[in-house]
Amino acid sequence: MKTTGLLGGSFNPAHGAHRSISLFAMEQLQLDEFWWLVSPGNPLKEGAKDMAPLATRLGSAQQMARRSAIQPTAIEQQLGTRYTYDTLRQLVRRYPKRQFVWIMGADNLAQFHRWKDWRKIARLLPIAVISRPGYDDDAFAAPAMAWLRRFVHPASQRGNWTNWSTPALTFLRYRPDPRSATAIRMARPHWHQQYDDRCVRDAVTHKLIGPED
Repeated sequence: MKTTGLLGGSFNPAHGAHRSISLFAMEQLQLDEFWWLVSPGNPLKEGAKDMAPLATRLGSAQQMARRSAIQPTAIEQQLGTRYTYDTLRQLVRRYPKRQFVWIMGADNLAQFHRWKDWRKIARLLPIAVISRPGYDDDAFAAPAMAWLRRFVHPASQRGNWTNWSTPALTFLRYRPDPRSATAIRMARPHWHQQYDDRCVRDAVTHKLIGPED
């Protein structure tokens, strides 16, 4: 079984915090590989006017993931899934020789109860939560934690995550990293121009993703 971390997001654009958090999780959880699931669209961010095209965001993710075991992919588009649970369920079926773990930031845990079928996500895969500056208190007090708290494993046991029965949750303490896609877009509103009109080959499916996708 190849152990694989999954991190979903818009990656609008991908940035250094995505990379450093992913490499940290790979080390802590002893992962063979890490996939960035570049979402065609986030149901919680619908209507965002500054959302770059999928190929642009995938291109930025590929550049940020260079020379690492991180594989950016737009596989959700190929699967035709809209919600995280549907994506993860199909990945588990499609890749039976991989053992997946879902990675999320504490900011996402704080709103996890708003995700469709969030309890099913927790029952499907182990979850590792990365601390995020300013979000940890909200994450621990979040409605989802009232249900998840009984399934938390100490960080000292994180190396045994492949043996955990789900639901299973662990917290990975990471140094504060203030970098964010929002700040990058504010500082560099034309960041996407270097990727515009390019076709990008998906690292997982090997499909070409173009500007029209």
